Amino acid sequence: MNLKRWTIAGTAILVVAGVAPWGVGYLTEQHWLNATEEVNNAQPFLRMETDRYRRGVMSSEVSGTATFLDPATGESNRIDFEVQVSHGITGSHLNFRPTEGWQPEGAGWFPNDEPKLTLETRVWGSATLELQAPAIEIREPHGGGVLRSSGGLARIDIGRLGEKADMLMVWPAVVLSGPEMNVTIENVHMEQSLAWLSGDIWTGAGAVTIDAVTMQGPQVPPMAFNGIALSSHSEADRKGERLDSSIALALDSVVFDDGTFGPHRIEFAVDGLDVASWNEFSSVMTDMQLMAAQASQSPQAAFEQQMALMQRFNDSVRGLAAAGFSAGIRELSLDTPEGAVQGSLDLSHPELSESERANMLMVMQGLTGALDFRMPLALAENYPAVRMQVAPLIKQGLLVDAGDQLVMTGRLRDLVLDINGIEIPMPPLL
Repeated sequence: MNLKRWTIAGTAILVVAGVAPWGVGYLTEQHWLNATEEVNNAQPFLRMETDRYRRGVMSSEVSGTATFLDPATGESNRIDFEVQVSHGITGSHLNFRPTEGWQPEGAGWFPNDEPKLTLETRVWGSATLELQAPAIEIREPHGGGVLRSSGGLARIDIGRLGEKADMLMVWPAVVLSGPEMNVTIENVHMEQSLAWLSGDIWTGAGAVTIDAVTMQGPQVPPMAFNGIALSSHSEADRKGERLDSSIALALDSVVFDDGTFGPHRIEFAVDGLDVASWNEFSSVMTDMQLMAAQASQSPQAAFEQQMALMQRFNDSVRGLAAAGFSAGIRELSLDTPEGAVQGSLDLSHPELSESERANMLMVMQGLTGALDFRMPLALAENYPAVRMQVAPLIKQGLLVDAGDQLVMTGRLRDLVLDINGIEIPMPPLL
């Protein structure tokens, strides 16, 4: 009796193990088709096309094309690719490869092994995209530069059906050698967590660190940038209607001409940004880039499209301002041989009531701001290039001598910018 039960149970397990890969393969095909459609609908600069999807029980074969559009030039680049898919009980493994190979015929870019791009998917909606790059050596023809890389790893873990992502990149070393300059980048490390909020807006935190960037050449004295760190943070309120975001760039030291200067830091921040208005603004900017890259059918159609986009642009900016926000450079600190350069800049607009929004004529009329900038006077006196830049500002009274410093203090209110007591009327641009 017990033997019979175990036989039935074993048979059931074998049936499930045999049928599960077929079901996983079916779900993988549907996820693939849905994902490519979402990518194409989400933005205009990358288009994925599936030429063939041949699904089997334990494996599948996919071929397609990826077309990249350069918004600056309007030029497009096409890459044909192939995917080998294997199906398991809970997910699939996809191995990507360019149809023409990872390198031109006869090139020796990868002396040890070729890159490996894979995607691990799970039926409950999570996935891991991973690039394993081997050592690289690319030589420019006719005795030009050489690009060498130690190889590295880049990985994206996707969860919640694409609404959450964690990214990681580790690249120990990159060296670019040329007749005029050699550049070495040491130990690039990037981590980023993202959570989808709405539209094109994601929240989260991340950091990119680089141990050192060194430059030297026959005509260039050695220079090193040590301890580079770029960090970002974005979060929304509980209702998801307002967004606070900040980004900071820090540099431990700069080594130049036998001197070491640092640390340096600059931080940008935006507080209280209206999410719906920012989504509309982002959409308009994307459409403007796309219009600039594409040739219109006729001058009249181009003019009408431009007018429609400008109206959308104005409406989105008015919406952002009317909802209220604050933005600016919260911290600027640069260490120089003559002393520290420090400053801050803040620009804000109050939130308007419904009646005030209806009667709103100009965005700039409600803008207020504050500016504070200080630099050592010796920096202008000892460096001709700096002196040429600040001399016109000193002559006009926008930079004033305050002992051993040059100071600029400004306030913006009611379309008037007051800098060191000099009032400058602001044109109503918005």
